[in-house]
Amino acid sequence: MQRLVIDTNILVSALIQKSFPYFIINSLPANEKAVWCISDAVLEEYTDVLKRGKFAKYPGFTSNADSLLAELEEIAARYTPEIRLTIIKDHSDNKFLELALTCNAHFLITGNTKDFTMTTFGQTKIITPKEYWENHR
Repeated sequence: MQRLVIDTNILVSALIQKSFPYFIINSLPANEKAVWCISDAVLEEYTDVLKRGKFAKYPGFTSNADSLLAELEEIAARYTPEIRLTIIKDHSDNKFLELALTCNAHFLITGNTKDFTMTTFGQTKIITPKEYWENHR
């Protein structure tokens, strides 16, 4: 079973437009071949970002974000990273690498190619949503 770590920007994109992030997020609850991995720190970031008022301008964003967060509690596998990393310049993104290392993720899916400049981290492939959807789902 694939273990996936999903960057926050993927959730935001999935809630705004129907593109690769949307397809990935909406396929996960029924996907028996992949599990969404989270940690307390990642869930906290998801919640903080998705509750930002600036996204309320998108129709249905707030209610869909609330539904997604509630569903995530049910479907995701929760891990507790015990390692702290300082690899990525934007230190808040290191929590995704910490989680990937802890859960032995197969993929870290992100649209943030500015900060996630490496293509792998340990055994984890760092890929865009398009690459995941077209080649690995």
